[in-house]
Amino acid sequence: MPGGSSRIVFACSQLIRFGWTQLVSCLFPLMLFAGLAASKYVALPIPRYDALLLYCLGLTFLFWLIRLETWREIAVIFGFHLVGLALELFKVQVGSWQYPGDAYTKVAGVPLFAGFMYAAVGSYICQAWRRFDLRVSGYRPLLTTALALLIYANFFTHHWMVDLRAPIAIALLVVLRRTWVFYTVGVRRYRMPLALSFALIGFFLWIAENAGTFLDAWNYPDQVDVWRLVHPAKFGAWALLVTMSFVLVASVKSLEGRLYHRGTLATVATPKATEISPQQEDANQIRS
Repeated sequence: MPGGSSRIVFACSQLIRFGWTQLVSCLFPLMLFAGLAASKYVALPIPRYDALLLYCLGLTFLFWLIRLETWREIAVIFGFHLVGLALELFKVQVGSWQYPGDAYTKVAGVPLFAGFMYAAVGSYICQAWRRFDLRVSGYRPLLTTALALLIYANFFTHHWMVDLRAPIAIALLVVLRRTWVFYTVGVRRYRMPLALSFALIGFFLWIAENAGTFLDAWNYPDQVDVWRLVHPAKFGAWALLVTMSFVLVASVKSLEGRLYHRGTLATVATPKATEISPQQEDANQIRS
């Protein structure tokens, strides 16, 4: 049937567009991994981690210079960099993982470049937000932020107290049960549950973590002598940590009036003069 064939062709073309946009949104993470690979196999005049720090700082400046990211986005990405660095300092001290090799910019066993691996997640979300024209509906910022803080705290406290990861994850699913993320691919507008997007990003971050340990960016205790696949449980940890990054980026998008979706249809529309402004929409959503 001609109609059926055209629908299949359109679906395939949309899938290719979606994959390409995702790939371009991952520009910073991809360039970061390119740097990891090059620094492992190419002789450098300075320690590897010091070179990676200079490389990541240069990437950040380049992204601002060619306007891939704004100063406001860089500020929130830097915030996630600091959040990740604090977590790294703690986890290395308790023996969760280690960074092989020496460096001038290594503090308490953690190279300062390590925070950029978290910043790369923030960069991806900022890029995807712009390229997919992301908006959310049913988002509850106060409750989501509170749970994100609990998730972060639990990464520290579970070493001495009971691990609350599972109940926090359940609470997050309850809070986000009516939260949708809207995105554009080509000429079509789609939506998916926000919680599902966290899980999908977490899965690909777990894959990226395997690549990072394979390139000896860091090692878990069971990977020191020979590389092994990172335990699948880390996938859940990454899915939860994505919440922190999303909350930080969403706070910026709220200020820009680019957080909330107007209307309920997953279609592309040009705002009319009679519609309320994005800022008014944001205020209404927060009050609700």
